[in-house]
Amino acid sequence: MAIRKGGAAGQLKQILKRCSSLGRRQQSPEEEEKEIEEETGLPSDVPRGHFAVYVGERRRRFVVPIALLDRPEFRSLLRRAEEEFGFAGAGAGGLLVLPCEEVAFRSLTSSLR
Repeated sequence: MAIRKGGAAGQLKQILKRCSSLGRRQQSPEEEEKEIEEETGLPSDVPRGHFAVYVGERRRRFVVPIALLDRPEFRSLLRRAEEEFGFAGAGAGGLLVLPCEEVAFRSLTSSLR
């Protein structure tokens, strides 16, 4: 039986491709998101054009639009965060922590939108 060289190689690649996925465990969507987060270093729950900040004593997480960076009021908060925490540490664990009470932050962001 004669096998064409190019055809056999292509068929072999297809078979190997199918077999390589057989031993893999199926991941849940949460596991896939976590894996993507670990690979890229970006949180998967923050939509494009937004970023996460942590506010108040309890460090409550807020996701805000990047457009707020143009606002002088928000820039003032960033300056205060730099003075208090510095950018190297950015608060706890590399998080962007704003030195502001939650109520004041909510009020500020709602008036800026």
